[in-house]
Amino acid sequence: MERYYQPEIECAPREEIVRMQNEKLVKQIRRVWDVVPYYRKKMQEKGVTPDDIKSIDDIHKLPFLSKADLREAYPYGLLAKPLKDCVRIQSTSGTTGKRVVAFYTQHDIDLWEECCARAIVAAGGTNEDVCQVSYGYGLFTGGPGLNGGSHKVGCLTVPTSSGNTERQIMFIMDLQATILCCTPSYAAYLGETMKEMGYGPDDIPLKAGIFGAEAWSEEMRRDIEKTLGIKAYDIYGLTEISGPGVSFECSEQHGMHINEDHFYAEIIDPDTGEVLPEGQQGELVFTCLDKEAFPMIRYRTRDICVLTREKCSCGRTHVRMRKPQGRTDDMLIIRGVNVFPSQIETVLLNQGYAPNYQIVVDRVNNTDTLEVLVEMTPEMFTDNLGDIADRQAKLGAGLLSMLGIKAKVSLVAPKSITRSEGKAVRVIDRRKI
Repeated sequence: MERYYQPEIECAPREEIVRMQNEKLVKQIRRVWDVVPYYRKKMQEKGVTPDDIKSIDDIHKLPFLSKADLREAYPYGLLAKPLKDCVRIQSTSGTTGKRVVAFYTQHDIDLWEECCARAIVAAGGTNEDVCQVSYGYGLFTGGPGLNGGSHKVGCLTVPTSSGNTERQIMFIMDLQATILCCTPSYAAYLGETMKEMGYGPDDIPLKAGIFGAEAWSEEMRRDIEKTLGIKAYDIYGLTEISGPGVSFECSEQHGMHINEDHFYAEIIDPDTGEVLPEGQQGELVFTCLDKEAFPMIRYRTRDICVLTREKCSCGRTHVRMRKPQGRTDDMLIIRGVNVFPSQIETVLLNQGYAPNYQIVVDRVNNTDTLEVLVEMTPEMFTDNLGDIADRQAKLGAGLLSMLGIKAKVSLVAPKSITRSEGKAVRVIDRRKI
């Protein structure tokens, strides 16, 4: 039977959700106009005032906010509360330009943790569960968000953070952890390591995993579920909006329910900015309806996905977002073709490879080159060059069929690609563009 953390909100009638959104948006826009000069200037440049925003139907009149705006306004230019009212910052793990720093009041943290609690309960969590949080703690939002959500549900929370895999496995087994929260690539690594240690799915006490912070395919989900003997749930979020828990999967696993009482979602054409009808694929845009300290208004996430309001059998009435199909800013354009790492991962997993790979893009004589380094599993590993050549040719044919362009495939020895304890480094782009 489906369980809810806040059933009166998660299963609210559509008209009640829209009423909440209308009320919160009007209030939020008036507030940011009054207290955030950066927002006021952007609105004035677009020729819009708070009086023009009477309901959620008017949101398209407002200007977009991008990561470039966050860097320009760094650190305090988008702050909508006095510093004395703020109790925490979180920050992105980006490696280029200024870091994005997001601010939180205590109220913001309470709402964020409630969103994470909804995700944990949707994955079957109760106050009788042991929840191991193996996302990074500190500036990264993963650890603090799921830690707080686990507390709200009443789970015994094991704050292992990322890394130290032997200790992670010791706690899973000794404390009989039932819920694991981490990145999917780290979950795959934990499963791979436990398998090598002789643990089968029936030996592992885990029943569910809540995985996010990076793209992962359905094939990778099935692989993790099989190795760990769990049901793997997707969770979505970004530092700019709050962190994990912006949306989450229910037991149906047909898209992630967006917490619409806090976040309003749109899908736009990434080139024109035009709002697209429900069901069309485009760039995901979020507006924070009640975040106090750092309220993003029409923030362009760069994630490519689809929204659907089709009725979900779980009983939740909030709109669902499909798993992002890549990003407009980390999408690779190779010889004029759009390539997403998730497409490559699908081919690899369908042919029996583990999700340990790297994509190397370069430019030789003014022509883009694409190489995919793929680890062989121990069962595949051989010194028979003919077998390796055959496998490389088969993978190359699969990638050509999926991508429409040729890729050089290099099969490498097991464990020769550096493992990640946080977000996996999948792409190395050496082009000077």
